[in-house]
Amino acid sequence: MKIILIISLIIVFYTFAGYGILLYFIIKLKRLVKGPKKVVPENLELLPTCTLVIAAYNEEYFIKDKIANSLLLNYPAGKLKIIFITDGSSDNTPAIIANHPQIQLLHQPQRAGKIAAVHRAMYFVNTDAVVFTDANTFLNKDALIKICRHYIDPTVGAVAGEKRVHFDENADASAAGEGFYWKYESALKKWDSELYSVVGAAGELFSVRRSLYQAVESDTVLDDFMISMLIAEKGYRIVYEPEAYATETASENVSEELKRKIRIAAGGIQSILRLKSLFNPFPYPILSFQYISHRVLRWTVTPFLLILSFALNLALAFEPDSQGWKLLLFAQVLFYLLAFLGYVMEKKQLRIKILFIPYYFCVMNYAVLAGILRYFTTTQSAVWEKAQRKQ
Repeated sequence: MKIILIISLIIVFYTFAGYGILLYFIIKLKRLVKGPKKVVPENLELLPTCTLVIAAYNEEYFIKDKIANSLLLNYPAGKLKIIFITDGSSDNTPAIIANHPQIQLLHQPQRAGKIAAVHRAMYFVNTDAVVFTDANTFLNKDALIKICRHYIDPTVGAVAGEKRVHFDENADASAAGEGFYWKYESALKKWDSELYSVVGAAGELFSVRRSLYQAVESDTVLDDFMISMLIAEKGYRIVYEPEAYATETASENVSEELKRKIRIAAGGIQSILRLKSLFNPFPYPILSFQYISHRVLRWTVTPFLLILSFALNLALAFEPDSQGWKLLLFAQVLFYLLAFLGYVMEKKQLRIKILFIPYYFCVMNYAVLAGILRYFTTTQSAVWEKAQRKQ
């Protein structure tokens, strides 16, 4: 029991902190040996032609601001095309977009899900690069330039932008927890990219070479992750570009965030089963190491190991000469009590930020367990009721 408990705790620590610490020191060592990371030049003449694709479903609340944001993006004249696809929208979203002749609108009344809409839009893309972004996120003015400059390097097949979650000083657990999570994720992605490749891209802002785009199955849940990883699977790198960022508000509340996380977790299991080749380290050993460390452990065994380590610790704490195990059990109980207190405070709408991290951590891991159960007990659909966001 002791050996299993120790191994379980090591894996849990490695998943959520150890991998980041290891990456940090590897990058430091790499810089000492090879010098500082090279700055990618911004030669506007060498930028590829680009299409910005936005899939929007019933987004009339955000769509005017999104259109304005898209039209203000900097990019060389004649090299940028903007496509909005609004399949299935039953509100005023298509009509609002239609008022802007500089934007290509694609619309049909049938709703088949975001990935089906994106695949349909790709038939109208004839540029060198394509950038995808969500309808309820807003890009910085130079985002497209910062992203597309990386395609000068022929080894780059995709580029992941940075996701930023907007929250204020009075943020609740869903906003503060999600904001903290994405700050940590951004640091990991920056180091992953510098080591070799980012492990997947987020749909809020990512880009691919048009020639490398591969349509994924119609029931794919994490289409952004799969599209980018299929390119990495071919030997191309996914670069992280933190100077290109998409800003969105947090989920309306923890319940909405949990709904989103469960779907992501179910999609994570689906992706792992469809990317089995990445478990073979021989073609691309660094990518396999990054993939397993950054994604697979989180989406599979780690939540179960949290439960196992608590149960084993509880059993060992009652053995003779178990002072050390008692202290470890006390630490675990204290952590979960703080998480529960965070839950209580959230229900009472009392903002104690120190409690948001353990609470959000537990919500995330519960979502993985629920997502795994969902994947193996229900049929996955690319059409879903999106999580409500703060206005």
